[in-house]
Amino acid sequence: MSSSPSDATRTERGESGASDPLRPSDHADSAVAASDAGDRGVTSPKLGVVGWLRWGWRQLTSMRTALVLLLLLAIAAIPGSIVPQRTADPNGVTQWRTDNPDLYPVLDGLQLFDVYTSVWFSAIYILLFISLIGCVIPRTKHHWNAMKARPPRTPVRLSRLDDHQETVVELPEDTDAAAAAAAASDAVALAEAKLRASGYRVERYDTGGSASVSAERGYLRETGNLVFHGALVGVLLSVGIGGGLTYTGQTVITEGDSFVNSIGLGYTSFNPGRFVDVENLAPYALTLDRFDVTYTALGQAGQGQAGDFAANLTVTEPGEQPHPGVVRVNHPLELAGDRIYLMGNGYAPTITVRDADGEVVFREDVEFLPQDANMTSLGVVKVPDGLPEQMGLVGFFYPSAASLHSGAMTSAFGDLLNPVLTLDVYVGDLGIDDGTPRSVYALDTGDMTQLTGRAIDVDSLELAPGDTVDLPDGLGTVTFEDATADGAPQAVKRYVSLSVHRDVGAPFVLVFAILALAGLLAALFVPRRRLWVKATPEPAATGGSALRIEYAGLARGEDPAIAAAVSDLARSHGAALADVFGADGSAGPAGAAQRPDSPAPDPDSKVD
Repeated sequence: MSSSPSDATRTERGESGASDPLRPSDHADSAVAASDAGDRGVTSPKLGVVGWLRWGWRQLTSMRTALVLLLLLAIAAIPGSIVPQRTADPNGVTQWRTDNPDLYPVLDGLQLFDVYTSVWFSAIYILLFISLIGCVIPRTKHHWNAMKARPPRTPVRLSRLDDHQETVVELPEDTDAAAAAAAASDAVALAEAKLRASGYRVERYDTGGSASVSAERGYLRETGNLVFHGALVGVLLSVGIGGGLTYTGQTVITEGDSFVNSIGLGYTSFNPGRFVDVENLAPYALTLDRFDVTYTALGQAGQGQAGDFAANLTVTEPGEQPHPGVVRVNHPLELAGDRIYLMGNGYAPTITVRDADGEVVFREDVEFLPQDANMTSLGVVKVPDGLPEQMGLVGFFYPSAASLHSGAMTSAFGDLLNPVLTLDVYVGDLGIDDGTPRSVYALDTGDMTQLTGRAIDVDSLELAPGDTVDLPDGLGTVTFEDATADGAPQAVKRYVSLSVHRDVGAPFVLVFAILALAGLLAALFVPRRRLWVKATPEPAATGGSALRIEYAGLARGEDPAIAAAVSDLARSHGAALADVFGADGSAGPAGAAQRPDSPAPDPDSKVD
């Protein structure tokens, strides 16, 4: 087999050993190194425990790892938007368990119903936090030292740089060496002033007869980069700590009733952060005086559509007089650091059930859940005691009852034009005595017997406000109370669903997000560059003295405008030199001769 030229070259260099300055004698493919190592090859030193820890720390705190962890965090959050979470939707988790009894234990074991508090999500979150801090702190220290350092010395041969221009300015014939050096210093001083005015950090470096200025700018780019990553750390802290101090609760208030900001009294559901003191919530109470809603009138375009919603409240706080408050859609009421949002509304018919002896066994304002835009609503009444058997009523409420061609009823309008309540009666076991949680808005009829309803060809009970009808089998009576008899503004009360939310971290997240955006913009669009101007006295081609002035630039990273910046500097500085040296008539704008081997400045280039 014939050896390649590269093999021959390596062999030749290996034989030369240390005599070859380009390849030391101990390089890996050296013949000397191979003969010394025998068959052992290259032997790496053992890292040891400390070495491996240092290596692991460097890998964790690298920017590549931080980006991977950030991507993993985004992917890990996806199940939280697909599967119901216990902290946000406990009823949804219960329903999911009922609908998927075989799959539920698997997902629960993977903590998919508690994604944001799971071990694996927390591990990614904490590792990302550590990685970002490990990236930012050393880079901040290095950046601080770099900002305090002097701009680098002017390279000896500026012509080696890609972006380079030079110009020759002729001086008077009687100019001696000292005067030429002074002219060079003055020329560089002009360049220094222009660069400083353009926002560059400048430093003079005069050597021998030549004078030069070194300038650099663009540190805001790295500053923006550090601000961006520091703001990400701030967002993580705000979300983590703020989430622990945040709570969300839901409550339902019927007209005339009150809500107290307390765990045991007011909330239908409550999801506190891990740092929330549930025993010391802000003390206040809300009373729903009236719920107003406007509908487009019949006969007009869009009839029946709801317009403005307004929950008119009376707010009571310790040490203050009760005062009014209004909650509208997208206009929460801010109270004691909480934000109170209007989430829903509906009708709450007042239903009274009496036994066969006329004794009241049930009387409540029952919230019916809207099923369509015209407020056809479904509700459930559970009577566990006072009757021979437990009884459940499943009812539909129609604010503006109308009949369909099929004979079924529906609501034709959302307001109370013709309110009607229909009830189907069930008796048997309500399933509430075994301690199993049951929804108040659903009735489990598996162990119950239906007494009225279309399914058994028995007419449902039908009532208007103020009506009383008999229950089947002599169980008693049921009354649809007319609320106006109690001084209410209408025959059927309305209710509102409110969400009480306290988010301590939201303002901080917003501030850090704005900082991150500003830092990212600076990191993307601020160029990092260095410019040099050097003036060297030399003999003129026509006799006498001249100044050779060089302009050069070097981009730190991607900077497509660096060539334009050098050309602009050369043009503006050349104009200033023409004005200065042309003041005594010894040289003017025509006295600046550009060398044929240097590129001409672009007259159309813009100031960078």
